[in-house]
Amino acid sequence: MEKSPVIIALDLPSQQEAENFLDRFQGAEKPFIKIGYQLFYRVGPTWVREKKEQGYSIFLDLKLHDIPNTVQKGVSSLLELGIDFLTIHAAGGSEMIRAAREVIDQAQSNLQLLAVTQLTSTDQTMLNNELGIPGTIAESVVNYALLAEKAGAHGVICSAQEAKSIKKSTSGSFLAVTPGIRLAGTDVQDQKRVMTPALAIENGADYLVVGRPITQAADPVAVYQGILEQI
Repeated sequence: MEKSPVIIALDLPSQQEAENFLDRFQGAEKPFIKIGYQLFYRVGPTWVREKKEQGYSIFLDLKLHDIPNTVQKGVSSLLELGIDFLTIHAAGGSEMIRAAREVIDQAQSNLQLLAVTQLTSTDQTMLNNELGIPGTIAESVVNYALLAEKAGAHGVICSAQEAKSIKKSTSGSFLAVTPGIRLAGTDVQDQKRVMTPALAIENGADYLVVGRPITQAADPVAVYQGILEQI
């Protein structure tokens, strides 16, 4: 089954709220869902496995970042859940990324490993003055993307603002998965580098990660379907 290009970020505080939200999609095609820290720490791996068995495509957004051996063992454990996407920090370096990819290949898994470049909450001042990384955000993101691709990641997490540069710098199959998606005329909230769905796809994004614009909507199914129509 082909995956939807719109991934709904289930940034919800409890299993019950997540279930209630997904119940809104009864009768429709099951959406591609992202499970991050907040929900995963509540529901644990059992619920994730159950959702996968129910037919959901699942992006587990845990942003692994540790020594290569520890990350490799973590990925090995997560492979048992049958998830589709998993995040790892590009800042962990090539050896860490290679160790993660190695265990995926050994298991002959279809899991796609996505390297986080720079968070969409990072702006130029933070990059240079707080993180101590010289140059522009775009340069840093492309550098991380090239490192990640060479080390075996299947794609990166990046702002849609950098997707076009990444697509030009990497192979055609290398994925650009973009959070920080906001509908035209809405509050950007804590995001710094945002873009509308249609512009993000036009800029080269393969998948859009959309959270609050859908989950906090009065009619989330209509908003979700509206985004699909836009792109």
